[in-house]
Amino acid sequence: MPEDSTSIDYVMEKASGPHFSGLRLDGLLSSPSKSSTSSPSHFRSGPSGVSTSFDVADPDAHTQPFVIGVTGGTASGKTTVCDMIIQQLHDHRIVLVNQDSFYRGLTNEEMKHVQEYNFDHPDAFDTEQLLHCVDVLKSGQPYQIPIYDFKTHQRKSDAFRQVNACDVIILEGILVFHDSRVRDLMNMKIFVDTDADVRLARRIRRDTVERGRDVDSVLEQYAKFVKPAFDDFVLPSKKYADVIIPRGGDNHVAVDLITQHIHTKLGLHDLCKIYPNVFVIQSTFQIRGMHTLIREKDISKHDFVFYSDRLIRLVVEHGLGHLPFTEKQVVTPTGSVYSGVDFCKKLCGVSVIRSGESMENALRACCKGIKIGKILIHRVGDNGMQLIYEKLPSDISERHVLLLDPVLGTGNSANQAIELLIQKGVPESHIIFLNLISAPEGIHCVCKRFPSLKIVTSEIDQCLNDEFRVIPGLGEFGDRYFGTDE
Repeated sequence: MPEDSTSIDYVMEKASGPHFSGLRLDGLLSSPSKSSTSSPSHFRSGPSGVSTSFDVADPDAHTQPFVIGVTGGTASGKTTVCDMIIQQLHDHRIVLVNQDSFYRGLTNEEMKHVQEYNFDHPDAFDTEQLLHCVDVLKSGQPYQIPIYDFKTHQRKSDAFRQVNACDVIILEGILVFHDSRVRDLMNMKIFVDTDADVRLARRIRRDTVERGRDVDSVLEQYAKFVKPAFDDFVLPSKKYADVIIPRGGDNHVAVDLITQHIHTKLGLHDLCKIYPNVFVIQSTFQIRGMHTLIREKDISKHDFVFYSDRLIRLVVEHGLGHLPFTEKQVVTPTGSVYSGVDFCKKLCGVSVIRSGESMENALRACCKGIKIGKILIHRVGDNGMQLIYEKLPSDISERHVLLLDPVLGTGNSANQAIELLIQKGVPESHIIFLNLISAPEGIHCVCKRFPSLKIVTSEIDQCLNDEFRVIPGLGEFGDRYFGTDE
């Protein structure tokens, strides 16, 4: 190997390629054909008897598309809003699913009385097929969406619209909020709210030009079916909306805010979508490069400690940003008044011996004179029993606590430490758990038991193997950091 290929500069440069860990894990999971020692996918019990059923080898667990529901009255501008969202999310794979594609074909008897058929009633749609379509797309498979002919009132038998795996699914239609099963599939629900007169004018223009109908029949249908259906089904579904857009596609500010939110959500790891109390610091090439270095098994102890300390400092700073603050004004040397904030005063750190002690220096560097307690959790034999030693500040119940442990694996030891803090009177919401890397199983374990605490980490790894080690992980952190692995 060339000499420069092992240098720090070389490794940092090589790390500046496309990266996903800590943001998204698409395509990085081990294939089912690989050894189960590195990517177990079966139901198993943790080392202390805690069962975990998280299917870590299932790539779908990390590639679920973001589903947006868009509804509103007829001709309210739903399609325009969808088009604007698609344009602003151009760097993602997006599938638009129109509810109109899932109209049921009319029977011969219904065709005889087509003027009396209510196309705005929930029964006019094949909701079961719509649900199947979304389920297939969410599983990452392609789907053939039917094409409905509004002149013959039948689905075309010789044509369909092929859609493939995607990052975002947009469900658009007047009644996509009506069925709770469809609503439950959505990550965001948007209601487009437009004046009734404007909607009627648009409907007349659309149906006469695009659907070959005359004005009288459009007005008759509107008065007989469309408006009553809006009052009975569409308008009541407005209460389910997360976002209401007045004036539809003319409201560029609202659409911009929505797409910014979607961009943020798409950048999150899927576990951050499930647990809003999990925070992964924003990945950069520098952070990715430092992770590359500390995960390299042959790195020197000096470099391992140096780059671990840099990452730990970033995690600590991010964790401190989640503490409460008070507004404060100060006078600058120019005589001006600066409106800022004052740091949280009642704060302490608690390290889980011994790996957690590696994070103490970074905390002291950020918080001058901070008190730091210690917890020792020791496993005895194979029965999962825990012997706990603790030395904590006497007034810890009055403080916010930064719990320090660089690796979150199964989550069992973390749960023991958190339970001890709660027994000492620390409110669950006052605990911020800081670590460098986290396994999905550990996040599930901790967040399900303690949903009010916060977890701050720099990367979420792939899984635990059969030996309950984090994969790809970085080995025994304490031994590598303190030099006791030799």
